[in-house]
Amino acid sequence: MNDFTLKIPQDSFRNLAIGWFFLAVGSLIIGGLLTILIVLSRTPLFQDIIPWLDFFHTALVVHVDLTVLVWFLAFAGVLWSLITTRCLFCGKIALILAVIGTIIISLAPFLGDGHPLMNNYVPVLQMPIFFIGLGIFALGFSILVIYSLGSYITSNNPKTVLEFGLFTALVTALIALIAIIWSYLGIPKEIETGQYYYELLFWGGGHVLQFTHTQLMLVVWLWLATVSGVMLSLTPRITIILLFLGMLPTLFTPLIYILYNVNSPDNLSIFTDMMKYGGGLATLPLGLIITLGIFKPTVPLNKPERSALIFSILLFAVGGIIGFLIHGSNVTIPAHYHGSIVAVTIAFMGITYHLMPKFGFREITSKWAVWQPAIYGIGQLMHVLGLAWSGGYGVQRKTAGAAQGLDSIQQVAGMGLMGIGGMISIIGGIIFIVIVLQAMRKKTI
Repeated sequence: MNDFTLKIPQDSFRNLAIGWFFLAVGSLIIGGLLTILIVLSRTPLFQDIIPWLDFFHTALVVHVDLTVLVWFLAFAGVLWSLITTRCLFCGKIALILAVIGTIIISLAPFLGDGHPLMNNYVPVLQMPIFFIGLGIFALGFSILVIYSLGSYITSNNPKTVLEFGLFTALVTALIALIAIIWSYLGIPKEIETGQYYYELLFWGGGHVLQFTHTQLMLVVWLWLATVSGVMLSLTPRITIILLFLGMLPTLFTPLIYILYNVNSPDNLSIFTDMMKYGGGLATLPLGLIITLGIFKPTVPLNKPERSALIFSILLFAVGGIIGFLIHGSNVTIPAHYHGSIVAVTIAFMGITYHLMPKFGFREITSKWAVWQPAIYGIGQLMHVLGLAWSGGYGVQRKTAGAAQGLDSIQQVAGMGLMGIGGMISIIGGIIFIVIVLQAMRKKTI
């Protein structure tokens, strides 16, 4: 069986990876606590305590940024730190800046009315302190990407398949950063602020960054498959070709900016098509090959890594299929991207269980760890299918309460399924945090 794994360094770079791991888990915890405040902000009596209007959306912006942006990029830091061998100081600076930025972002909802904007990819609060925190975090992440790329390129050590996979994720991350800068420079001067401004600012880079998440997920899929005993009919050469194909669409990003203005309809639609049609170049064949290996009858199914792998592939497949069903601006769109981003999250949860003892924490032996990906995954599957069903009946996105206009039994049933699934997935998320914190508390070194 081919060994698709990464070696864990036993030096300061392991400590660096652990630092990024703490940031990743911490962002989930803070984002979860904000969920409680988001609910209370719409609860009678409690909502009167909050001294500014629209705390709901203010906290929601930070919740999204922590549980998607910071969680994903911090976990990228975990994985990239495993293959870096140079400039430890650069790594420490990157981590410190990312932590400081995250803390400032987390405090922003409590410092006044943020005038929130729910634009795609990186929703923002229109307050200086938020942008300071976001900028500091972005600077830390940029340093992480640049020095990790430099370390990989200049290292003379033999490169493994998964190291190449992490390299492709680094390339896409660098392209995403360049795309955001290019968008910033290309936004017409008459568009100075507002939701459309930030939509344009993060549109190209946000789409490219989804390829970064996907490439990291593919690396983790292969790693989870290996450690959980899945028999893969893959050669290293074929795997490298597939991982390169996964990165390939992002290489055309500069051409998009050269041919089309940032605010032109063609620019916006081509990035959508790039993700829609290019996102499956590697995930489809790798997902099928891994799935065939999972269900061979000789392989036991009682590992949390296996459970996470199954539900990650399932959610990504469902999200991808729903993406081809999108017509108009309805809740089919969040159904699509929820399936995709949740697939990445479940993969990261699964590899967390594998990494905990290698980072010096207690080995995960709880039976709840086997069930947790299933609970979280089934809940998210219900959530996604409920949204997709409701979107088919015209329920509009980014609305709530009476504004949703649920005037048919099909719409009510779909959104009801979405809500029940969301509650189940929250339980699964809480179980994950509890398991991880217990392992951290019982540190063995």
